[in-house]
Amino acid sequence: MSLVPFDDRDGWIWLDGQFVPWREAKVHVLTHALHYASAVFEGERMYNGTIFELTAHTERLFKSAEILDFKIPFTVAEIDEACKATCAKNGFTDCYLRPIAWRGTEQIGVSAQQTKIHVAIAVWSWPDYFPAEQKRKGIRLTHALYKRPSPETAPTASKAVGLYMICTISKHAAERDGYADALMLDWRGYIAESTGANIFLIRDGVIHTPTPDCFLDGITRRTVIRLAREKGFEVVERHIPGEELGTFSEVFLVGTAAEVTPVSEIGEHRYQPGNISLALMDDYAKLVRGELVNA
Repeated sequence: MSLVPFDDRDGWIWLDGQFVPWREAKVHVLTHALHYASAVFEGERMYNGTIFELTAHTERLFKSAEILDFKIPFTVAEIDEACKATCAKNGFTDCYLRPIAWRGTEQIGVSAQQTKIHVAIAVWSWPDYFPAEQKRKGIRLTHALYKRPSPETAPTASKAVGLYMICTISKHAAERDGYADALMLDWRGYIAESTGANIFLIRDGVIHTPTPDCFLDGITRRTVIRLAREKGFEVVERHIPGEELGTFSEVFLVGTAAEVTPVSEIGEHRYQPGNISLALMDDYAKLVRGELVNA
């Protein structure tokens, strides 16, 4: 498959308050964020002309920046409007959005308190994170090479770019071995998440999901918990030891990119996408498109 590089596309990117032709939206090689991971970002989706949970995503972007000790030079409302305008400028009603904020070039060292903070928003067509034909039968996961760190060792409550380094390494290793993704445990050995999505596990009709105390409490995660409880399912948030993986009958991942994706395998363990996983997958798809009544 021929890849279209992300720096060589048609369209417009919102950069520091104005639209810039896609190919001209560049940063210098001595940008602080490139060397010290001083950047935060969001992943959002627009469905049928509406960005799902837009303000919640923008507020999290601002919170992530605060955790990384910098202030975004716009308001939440301004970034919300910029996200909508960027979709309109590029002619999209269904797309993926990537807002990002980062430290610039004024200083290149551990201390960078005088750097300018930049913000950009890019949008593009991205129908499915995992191939659609795999979703209903479930994707295959292996075990990740790295564990999620303790919140005492990294700013785990932020959506910071540096936290994804171990995700890329683990997902690459998984793909080389023929898997779609990898399951990450935390430093204690509890189930955490996949490399880019939260996880839910089902046993005897009860839905279990890890307590998000060292990884993001995803916006999609919270949405799916609400949907499940509205359908009458019991949802238990708790620390789940990795040794319990073999005791569950259904497993699924959730995230803005992944949406709701059933899992058929984690390492040596097998699962069968069933009524709960598939019902929540369908309900989420209807909800984000404004088709779910009384949601």
